[in-house]
Amino acid sequence: MLNSVKKAFLFTLAVCTILTFSTGAITVEAKTKTGSYRTVTEIEDWGPAITKVIVDLGKPIPVESVTTDTFKVHVVRSDSRLEKPFLEEGDRKVTKAYVADKNGKQAVKMGNYAVLEMEIGPTITLGSSMNFNLSTFLNDWIVSEYTITQKKDIVTPAGKVSGLVFDTFKGGVRELVDDFSTGKASFDGVTLTYADYTPAKDKKKNPLIIWLHGMGEGGTDPTIAIAGNKAVNFASPSIQSYFGGAYVLAPQTPTFWMDGYTGFGDGTSKYEKALMNLIQAYVQKNKDIDPTRIYIGGDSNGGYMTMLMIRDYPKYFAAAFPTCEALKDTLISDEEIRSLSNLPIWFIAAKTDKTVPPTEYVVPTYDRLVKAGAKNVHLSLFDNVIDTSGLYKKADGTPFEYDGHWSWVYVYNNDVSEKINGKTTTLMEWLANQSLNNRSFGI
Repeated sequence: MLNSVKKAFLFTLAVCTILTFSTGAITVEAKTKTGSYRTVTEIEDWGPAITKVIVDLGKPIPVESVTTDTFKVHVVRSDSRLEKPFLEEGDRKVTKAYVADKNGKQAVKMGNYAVLEMEIGPTITLGSSMNFNLSTFLNDWIVSEYTITQKKDIVTPAGKVSGLVFDTFKGGVRELVDDFSTGKASFDGVTLTYADYTPAKDKKKNPLIIWLHGMGEGGTDPTIAIAGNKAVNFASPSIQSYFGGAYVLAPQTPTFWMDGYTGFGDGTSKYEKALMNLIQAYVQKNKDIDPTRIYIGGDSNGGYMTMLMIRDYPKYFAAAFPTCEALKDTLISDEEIRSLSNLPIWFIAAKTDKTVPPTEYVVPTYDRLVKAGAKNVHLSLFDNVIDTSGLYKKADGTPFEYDGHWSWVYVYNNDVSEKINGKTTTLMEWLANQSLNNRSFGI
């Protein structure tokens, strides 16, 4: 039987899990010919979404000859893990269309390809590339089969082009995800997979950011651990700029980080020793990682695991940023609080989190750390979790609101800040300044 904490996680994930990724159609160049297509997937705040299809026209056409009405884009989504794989189908709204080169770059005069950008959003499931399986409580990539059908003639100097249908998938790109490598490591009979990002070689030591995924991103495909939500953003130019280039390591558990030796979320994890072995081996392998600047964070289940790691290895990590962490405060002893009080920690959570209520988890732990004399501990407790991009709104015009457990949205976008020493400082700016060498300075 699942205990109440695990039930809460499963219910939340079942209700508000992320959207899905996959592929699409082919290209056609003549009246009765069919052709191929490629897809572009981007990782959004709610998960992966197919944002574009690129169709191979087979012949050059003028840049002004394609509009949003030229093609109809239809998708069928399915999940092979399910007894009934079919999920849904429908037409996607084309928001922008242009003639391009093979890589999807907009052409100046003529091009052999057309790019169709499509509407996406946190409630538009047709574009999503991932699905949450209620029987396993895990997310996975799905299949999205596209058919792009020409609706209006394309006028070229050589005459009109009509009747094109693109229904053959020729591959796709997953932005940022494709910048990561994957691997696996075993220790004492436990195997963990991982995704990792390597910064450009610059003849200097680089910090390491470790991110531990939430409940829905376990399994054996580590791309899910970085794409189930927006963890890939740690490799984005905007976040990398704070660190002058940083390694990113995203380990993946085959089940849940909260699987303990006596129960779910019991204050232990059967993956802890294997995780520490993976981290140490990774640092040893990559000689340009700065061992004094190793940072660890994670969301939900991963926040729980973050707390265990800094509790049991407090002198190894330069700083931690647990997000909606799920280690109940009653499982942390006063001695452990005193040990943690010397470690720079920035907690992130939202008051509307019903999966791990802050009043039972992060708030009392933070208060105890402050009382124990912690000089460099911070808590960003948001009222709720809302869209900060300005792109998505509710019917009344206010920002779209996510489930309160999703405070990781603020972390990935570096929308966490606090006034420190009189200066407004973002989470990533703070994190980049932490080092084992300056831990006692509280900066």
